[in-house]
Amino acid sequence: MAMFVENRHYRLEPAGQTRRSDSPIRSLNFSAAAKDTSSLTLLQPSPHALSAPTDDLSSSDDDDGQSGADWKETIRKSSMRLEPSILDSRDQGTADHWVERNPSMIRLTGKHPFNSEPPLARLMEHGFITPVPLHYVRNHGPVLRATWDEWTVEVTGLVKRPRRLTMEQLVGEFPSREFPVTLVCAGNRRKEQNMVKQTIGFNWGAAGTSTSVWRGVPLVEVLKRCLIMSRRKGALNVCFEGAEELPGGGGSKYGTSVKKEVAMDPSSDIILAYMQNGERLSPDHGFPVRVIIPGYIGGRMVKWLKRIIVTTQESDSYYHYNDNRVLPSHVDAELAIKEAWWYKPEYIINELNINSVITTPSHGEELPISSSSTTQPPPFSIRGYAYSGGGRKVTRVEVTLDGGETWRVCQLDHPEKPNRYGKYWCWCFWSLDVEVLDLLRAKEIAVRAWDESLNTQPEKLIWNLMGMMNNCWFRVKTSMCKQRNGTIGIVFEHPTQPANQTGGWMAWDRPLEQPEVTKKSISTPNPMKKSSKVYSMSEVKRHNSPDAAWIIVHDHIYDCTRFLKDHPGGADSILINAGTDCTEEFDAIHSAKAQKLLEDYYIGELMPSSVISNSSSSSSSSEVEDSTVSSSLHTSSVHGANINAISDQPAPFSEIAMQLQPRQSNVALKSPREKIPWKLIEKVSMSHDVRRFRFALPEKDHILGLPVGKHVSVYATIDGKLCVRAYTPTSSFKTVGFVDLVVKIYFKGRNPNFPYGGVMSQYLDSLSTGSVIEVKGPLGHIEYAGRGDFLVHGEQIKHAKKLAMIAGGTGITPIYQVIQAILEDPEDETEMHLVYANRSEDDVLLRDELDGWAKAHGSRLKVWYVVSNRTRRRDLLQWKYCDGRVSEAILREHIPAAADGTLALACGPLGMIETCVKPNLVKLNYDIKEQLLVF
Repeated sequence: MAMFVENRHYRLEPAGQTRRSDSPIRSLNFSAAAKDTSSLTLLQPSPHALSAPTDDLSSSDDDDGQSGADWKETIRKSSMRLEPSILDSRDQGTADHWVERNPSMIRLTGKHPFNSEPPLARLMEHGFITPVPLHYVRNHGPVLRATWDEWTVEVTGLVKRPRRLTMEQLVGEFPSREFPVTLVCAGNRRKEQNMVKQTIGFNWGAAGTSTSVWRGVPLVEVLKRCLIMSRRKGALNVCFEGAEELPGGGGSKYGTSVKKEVAMDPSSDIILAYMQNGERLSPDHGFPVRVIIPGYIGGRMVKWLKRIIVTTQESDSYYHYNDNRVLPSHVDAELAIKEAWWYKPEYIINELNINSVITTPSHGEELPISSSSTTQPPPFSIRGYAYSGGGRKVTRVEVTLDGGETWRVCQLDHPEKPNRYGKYWCWCFWSLDVEVLDLLRAKEIAVRAWDESLNTQPEKLIWNLMGMMNNCWFRVKTSMCKQRNGTIGIVFEHPTQPANQTGGWMAWDRPLEQPEVTKKSISTPNPMKKSSKVYSMSEVKRHNSPDAAWIIVHDHIYDCTRFLKDHPGGADSILINAGTDCTEEFDAIHSAKAQKLLEDYYIGELMPSSVISNSSSSSSSSEVEDSTVSSSLHTSSVHGANINAISDQPAPFSEIAMQLQPRQSNVALKSPREKIPWKLIEKVSMSHDVRRFRFALPEKDHILGLPVGKHVSVYATIDGKLCVRAYTPTSSFKTVGFVDLVVKIYFKGRNPNFPYGGVMSQYLDSLSTGSVIEVKGPLGHIEYAGRGDFLVHGEQIKHAKKLAMIAGGTGITPIYQVIQAILEDPEDETEMHLVYANRSEDDVLLRDELDGWAKAHGSRLKVWYVVSNRTRRRDLLQWKYCDGRVSEAILREHIPAAADGTLALACGPLGMIETCVKPNLVKLNYDIKEQLLVF
């Protein structure tokens, strides 16, 4: 910015020269003894202030018209009325438990990782400079715990003088610059897109943007000092790499790159920032050093910067290619992978687009109307923010009250002035005074902005797979309301509310914002059937039993009662979510095929909360609900279940199971509807790709309470997206205080059919001791009740004297659990014959335990292994088992013949079950409908 950048060339001082502190934004020199990373207000002396070089470029000359001292005062004012940051209880048990945060921040991805935005009203309350604790945060994983003294930044690649710079060298040997920059997440306003059609991103509201005064070293100076090579020698890109270990792509560091021309352009103002608003960077914002690229999306500004690599090719980071793209509207997740859309360079996002948002009136704000206000009303001020990218100035903001027929030009407030090259890096504020009578006539208020290149915002939302760069007109709906004192007023509704908060006109008026799709995706489900039925949330909550199981997915309501026994994961998987909104979990687990299947169970729409809240005050909420829902529900459900007979509390899944498994106070899994925390206390490598994870239960005297044969669902937010996977513990159901999971880690790059490997297994492998995951259970339709008895769907009892057990790969775990339970009961005489198939001998899980049991209990347990890949075997001469696939001959020799009292159990890949297990059991005269249980 010209008001804080001197119009002179940079001047390099000899290394190690002592420089005086003259930064206009700091009140004290930085003390070498003060290394604390906590954030302190500028109203008191700060231990974080750093000494500035004498050729500090943050000062301004007479032409700039604004001094750095003005930013100090702006920062001071913006930090007023800001409560202290705290150690938030929501972070306890996570890797971020040590990070202090502002409790008002809205969490967008649950407890962890920390992705958040401030309430929109608070963001605007503090003005042009955002206090650091209220600055939006985008983290892909845990916050890195770093120290100033030990941190280094390596500059390498196509440079003649590679260097590893300490923080003291960065601060002391290079000129610095200090100026305000607005940062914007490319997902800002994404929830509007998610309301039209779910993207692969989480729900950013309209506050995914903030402005800070940043201080750092110009990147161009660092690259010049290291003698960056020429284009002819291949120096085409400058890559930035962070230090954090992330699960994306099977494990990688966050990284991205810019073209060399951008990196070396002094007008780009790219800095390696170590200060924000006059203080050292906070942990959430990349302490001790991060990249700031003004005018670019936040995803290019790597935090916890560790390496700068000059290369010929773009960054090879998973996050460079699989994030921050705007793909055509017809491209869905399946097509993006199939046709390699992620790697097409024309869809990458760098510079921000033009955007504007209405912040006043706020969502839910009411404007009272009286007789006097319609005759001589005071004007009502509509306000908001606007920004553009690439240094382009916002030159015009317009508001329409009649759907775009006419536009009114707003007044702009640009607190910054351009840098020496005429570029603007910050948001501006706009305002427009309108008459109340005009608002009474209006059905909505909409805003659009223009920049100096005459870019403007589209009228309609344009959907894209990542939900990024949403910049359609921002619309606020108006409607009349009756206030508590009996007077009428105008109530304003924003399109959405961030995260999973309810509210916003898009929840009830979706057809007004349809995406401009040029071609229907081959995997996009057909539009939902139209229905006149609308149900309240309280109505849905009552349908939570096997007699009537309703779920909500994206505000659509489905009656899954008739699908309970057909669900591949068992009825429990539906029943734990019956009567609830399970959108996030459904999307995390199910494919497009399952989403298509769901349409057959559609029965209606969820009543928006605004319908209830805006109804006449003379009616109680229950009256409103009863008058709004379909009259057919007054006496019975769609499928005939009496509403009065449906309990308000979740019904037990099986009275038989409850009798066999009486509730105990020391059971951790008290309700299959509730998540419980597991804390990692030990991780043991059993082989190069197998780990045993030991998790502590919530209390030391707890047992897990998982019936034998059932599993739990493990929940994790990975790359901002919920991931859910099923696991069966290998520890005994009697174990007190902890639970063990044996997990095979599917690393990226090992299997060409799955280039990114297993998302959840690699995430678990990345966890450090003390990390916490969340689980829910019990789940599954098969339960071993002991002494040969099995429960199916909690009801059907099957008895076996002999068990034919067939497992493939990680499918061994539920069968292992049954074996363990049988052997732990000396009175259980069930005979077991296990055939366990894998790709290679190295892939056999729990072999030592299985072989040990077979040796100790030879009359009760027989174990036989089958491998399909001989080349992986370590010692061919000692292998005494079978090669190939599970065949009729192998089963005929190693499992009992079909007979009364014989039952087959199977668990493994679907292809193995359908092509090997079922056909060959039929050949052996097994009745697979009655004698086969598939976990």
